[in-house]
Amino acid sequence: MKTATIAQLKKELQFRSEDELLQLCLRLARFKKENKELLTYLLFEADHEAGYIESVKAEVDEQFSIINTNSYFYIKKSVRKILRTLKKFIRYSGNKETEIELLLYFCQKLKDFQPSIQRNITLMNLYERQLNYIEKKIKALHEDLQYDFGLLLDELKN
Repeated sequence: MKTATIAQLKKELQFRSEDELLQLCLRLARFKKENKELLTYLLFEADHEAGYIESVKAEVDEQFSIINTNSYFYIKKSVRKILRTLKKFIRYSGNKETEIELLLYFCQKLKDFQPSIQRNITLMNLYERQLNYIEKKIKALHEDLQYDFGLLLDELKN
């Protein structure tokens, strides 16, 4: 089966009734957890971005608290999983300020994590990559936000 393009899907959806669209959305949500999560964000949390950010931060806190600290192998696996989950939540939002705020929070949690990531090259590289990524993203924002986020970024770099 060949997958249709976004333009083709959009064109076809314009000809569907409201009831048919509702049924299509519900059927989509039934099949994949990510579809359900995105629909939940769009319907309930898109209007309350600050609350969404706080709920994602709480999720990150919870995931950091359950990391197995017996070896750096488990720490690396867990940190990568947290970052993957965080990127998924960022993708749902699509808001640049939200993305930067959540990544800065992740980096802060990683920096404060015990045992220290300083003793593991892989974790330090991951941390540095995220800081560089954040720095690039900050440049695309409004000047006031650039300054505010820049201060937070400088704290993490030191």
